[in-house]
Amino acid sequence: MPLATRSGTPAEAVPALRRPQLAEARRVRAAELLEQGRPQTEIARILGVTPESVRRWKRRWEQGGTAALRRRPATGRPPKLADAQVEQVRAVLEQGAVAHGFESELWTLERVGRVVERTTGVALARASVWRLLTVRLGWSLQRPQRVAAERDESEIARWVAHEWPRIKRGP
Repeated sequence: MPLATRSGTPAEAVPALRRPQLAEARRVRAAELLEQGRPQTEIARILGVTPESVRRWKRRWEQGGTAALRRRPATGRPPKLADAQVEQVRAVLEQGAVAHGFESELWTLERVGRVVERTTGVALARASVWRLLTVRLGWSLQRPQRVAAERDESEIARWVAHEWPRIKRGP
């Protein structure tokens, strides 16, 4: 599916660089400039970083070459759900809450957690369900608009047109 610009014209489907990719590109560019024999202060000015960063990158580059400036894999505990499971959960959630036995279409963290556990067999804490929805699925919080069930728009319009002017005039 082609991307579109604000004017609606098709745009080239080139993925945007994320922050870690930009940082890596900056470090690799610093290595190229160091190979050219440019001064560290000039490299810092060109790349918009501090001279201390360039000195640190130079030490790493001298010890391990350009490969030492590449991104390293993320550390920490691996996610409980694999990417395929996340896509499976996305498809299941897009069916709606009623399709999964809930009485309304309102998704809560508890409901999503139950569906995730039924679908994948993995139990998630509320914070992990929130992270799944916002970070991995890219969804955002949507609150239903509260409207009184007894609200009668025609009665409100009649009151504003007839009663309010009478009250405003006074006795």
